[in-house]
Amino acid sequence: MGTASLEKRYTPMIILLLVAALVTVLGMWAVDRTGTSRGGASAKGTEIEGSSEQFHWKLVTAWPKNFPGVGAGPENFARFVHEMSGGRLTMRVYGAGEIVPAFEVFDAVSQGVADAGHGAAYYWKGKIPSSVFFTSIPFGMNAQEINGWLHYGGGLELWREAYAPFNIIPFAGGNSGTQMAGWFNREINSMEDIKGLKMRVPGLAGEVFAAAGGTAVRISGSELYTSLQTGVIDATEWAGPYNDLALGLHQVAKYYYFPGWHEPGSTMELIVNKQSFEALPPDLQAIVTYAARAMNQDMLDEFTARNNAALRQLVDEHGVQLRRLPDDVLLGLWRSSENVMQKLVEEDPMAAKVYASYKSFYDGVRSYHHISEQAYINARDKMLDSQAE
Repeated sequence: MGTASLEKRYTPMIILLLVAALVTVLGMWAVDRTGTSRGGASAKGTEIEGSSEQFHWKLVTAWPKNFPGVGAGPENFARFVHEMSGGRLTMRVYGAGEIVPAFEVFDAVSQGVADAGHGAAYYWKGKIPSSVFFTSIPFGMNAQEINGWLHYGGGLELWREAYAPFNIIPFAGGNSGTQMAGWFNREINSMEDIKGLKMRVPGLAGEVFAAAGGTAVRISGSELYTSLQTGVIDATEWAGPYNDLALGLHQVAKYYYFPGWHEPGSTMELIVNKQSFEALPPDLQAIVTYAARAMNQDMLDEFTARNNAALRQLVDEHGVQLRRLPDDVLLGLWRSSENVMQKLVEEDPMAAKVYASYKSFYDGVRSYHHISEQAYINARDKMLDSQAE
């Protein structure tokens, strides 16, 4: 066979081999370019090696399973994470008492019994005095203001500093907005009516209530109805009309008081075990972080949307007596709160550090809101009230 015949016979095969080699080179270049554009070799390795790895977390909560509002928050969080991760990170959510009681959520996450937890920071005041600032303090910031402090005023960094010795990473995990002052089985007309009153009221507000002459009782949400019904307590606060209606508190208490001096904007918390979080690849860590941010806003949105309808139902259908706390009672509680706060910052260095940051932000945002949010609401009410006359 001649040279020309050989070239004619093998030319198609050579062309095919050259095309295959070119496709392989281009494919490798495209993969390398994609990995580099997302953060270099480490990002490329994470994308290839971590894309199919799955993680399963236990999330324990301080709320009854599937309880509206605060209890829906962790359920939504688990769903957000599942959807954004494509099922690579799944969570089973446990209500209070299913694995641990409500007030043992922190320890369960700290010790690795659970990967994550949902509750309220002021429940852990006994072991972390500064934790009260990360839920709500009497006569303090509202939901909008505390979100600003946490995410843009250094609050979250201080929160994580306070929790670091316990192997826990905290995130803001929802907000109830300004709460109601609570449910009472006696009228409150003066500070004398506070004396001897047994009330479920947690956090720093519990100390304020005790300083004013009352008795603060620590009870989980699932026990409130029975405790009021049997006289274990005379009064309780929980959240607001939406959650309070779901608990049926109107069936065992007569008077519903406002404003919520004790919790003007209560932040819920998501806590994550440090080892569980660090075991996740970077993209899943980001998903947990931003799913928590979404849950934080979503809960506040839901409370804002549903509280008024629930209040109308309580008053119009169930005959609840809505009452405003007298100004002299609010003044007495405010004075007690000033004394309790002074004692807290004097006794705990971390609380003093957090208070300095909180107070600085509070003073600034309060000053601005005088001419923005508060000024607008006052003007709006004045105009609408004048039209009704």
